Amino acid sequence: MNEATVLIADDDRAIRTVLTQAFGRLGYRVRASGNAATLWRWISDGEGDVVVTDVVMPDENGLDLVPRIRKLRPELRVIVMSAQNTLLTAVKATERGAFEYIPKPFDLKELIGIVERALKEPAPRKQPDDTAQAGAGNDERLPLIGRSQAMQEIYRVLARLMATDLTVLINGESGTGKELIARALHDYGKRRNGPFVAVNMAAIPRELIESELFGHEKGAFTGATARAPGRFEQADGGTLFLDEIGDMPLEAQTRLLRVLQEGEYTSVGGRNAIRANVRIVAATHRDLRQLVAHGLFREAAA
Repeated sequence: MNEATVLIADDDRAIRTVLTQAFGRLGYRVRASGNAATLWRWISDGEGDVVVTDVVMPDENGLDLVPRIRKLRPELRVIVMSAQNTLLTAVKATERGAFEYIPKPFDLKELIGIVERALKEPAPRKQPDDTAQAGAGNDERLPLIGRSQAMQEIYRVLARLMATDLTVLINGESGTGKELIARALHDYGKRRNGPFVAVNMAAIPRELIESELFGHEKGAFTGATARAPGRFEQADGGTLFLDEIGDMPLEAQTRLLRVLQEGEYTSVGGRNAIRANVRIVAATHRDLRQLVAHGLFREAAA
């Protein structure tokens, strides 16, 4: 018998009935309401161990309720459901402190699994970041459009990544929108106010790649009559998008690996280490695992 209480808010009676019965059969205590005011009263009274709320309700937007819940009860996990299944909705839900975002129509087993995970993983006692909320969440540009299940999963993954500075690798065939994904990560991420610099590794002669990426000093090679900044320096404070990274020569990969592992690099002909203040997003249509197996791509040490 589960002792946890699931609080549900959705103005659709059918959804409330389905969720109440489903969680009830699993032994959870369930309280369901068709409006945000009742949900807020329950939460204010200390009820509930996890919240499942819709976005569009008659009296308040569920997204606006999330930061209020997180401020009052930081330990209470909130799962947001929405038929407005766009990237913007997923980003807003994540920025405002939702544990998870799930689009409608949803898979009941998946939602149950998310609730169970929310109950097992203690929430960090941290209030929402108001600065983050004021950024991408108010930007109505939609760089990605699509309502298929595959696109919904992409939105959810992007929403999680946008709050981090993690290096990202995007795999996909040519023409599938890898740069759109990279731009969305930048435009809605922590570095949105910095530059977005894109470089196609397949379009640069291999003998110029290191200079192109890391810059060079005056006299570093024949023709280097002045110091030239590289793409890492140009992207300082923002995002560096390395397209077709599978075509990067091995010698340049060694330098890139140092950046990934140590967060610094040296320009061609330079002696002093330069701190790399960029987020790296890479993309390729090639199978990097196969390239590693054939000795054509370097593998980072575990």
